[in-house]
Amino acid sequence: MGYFSEIGRAATTLWTGLRLTARHFRDAVRHPRLDRRAASDQGYFDQEAGIFTIQYPHESFPVPDIGRYRLHNEIDDCIVCDKCAKVCPVDCIEIEPIKATEQVSTASDGTPIRLYAAKFDIDMAKCCFCGLCTAVCPTECLTMTKVYDFSEYDIGNMNYHFATMSLAEVELKRQEAEEAKAKKAKLNSPEVPVVQPTEPPLPTSGPAPEEALPGFKPKVRPVFKKAPPAPDAPAE
Repeated sequence: MGYFSEIGRAATTLWTGLRLTARHFRDAVRHPRLDRRAASDQGYFDQEAGIFTIQYPHESFPVPDIGRYRLHNEIDDCIVCDKCAKVCPVDCIEIEPIKATEQVSTASDGTPIRLYAAKFDIDMAKCCFCGLCTAVCPTECLTMTKVYDFSEYDIGNMNYHFATMSLAEVELKRQEAEEAKAKKAKLNSPEVPVVQPTEPPLPTSGPAPEEALPGFKPKVRPVFKKAPPAPDAPAE
C-alpha cells in the first residue's frame, strides 16, 4: 500500500505543477506584455499576469540613476587635478599631466584648465565601483554611466583611454614645458658677477728689489771643548 500511495502522491504533485504552468501560459496569452518598471517603483511586485521574460540584449530592465556602473570621463571638462587617482582605493586610474605655458581652455563650469592630459586611463577590471572618484571631482566630469554589461574576452580591453592627445602632441607639449621650466629657473637664479682676469705688471728696468724675508733667528748649539788633562794624569 505504501508503494502505490507514493505513486499517487507523485501524480498529484505533477498535476498541480502542470495546472500552475498552464494557468500562467493562459494569462500570458490573454494579457499584453507588461511595461518595464524599476524595482523601486510602487507596485512593481504586484504584477501577477503577463509575459515577464525579456529578450536580452535587445530588452533590459530599467537602470536606476544612482547606480554604480561603468565610469566615463568628459575629457574636455577635466582639469587634470589628479584627485580621482589619489582617492581611488585600488589604483585603477592613471593620469599623466603636462603643465601648460598658458591657460589651455575653460571647463563647462568656468574652471580654467592649465594642464594637458597626456594620459587618462581607467582600468575597469580593477574598479570596485565605490564612487569615490566621482564624489571628489571638482568639475563633475567623471561620472558613472548606466552601462553595466561591458564584459570582454580580453581583459586588456577593460582599460579605457580618455586622453585625446597624439604622441607627437605629447612630445611637443613636454618639450615646451621643459623649456619654460628652464627659462624660469634661469630668471630666478641670482646673477654671479664675472671677474675679469688681471694681467701681470710689465717688468721695469733695473734689478728687482729683494723681498724681505720674515725674521728668523737660528738656534746656535753650544760647542763643548775637551778639557785639558791634569798634570799628574798619565798621557794617553
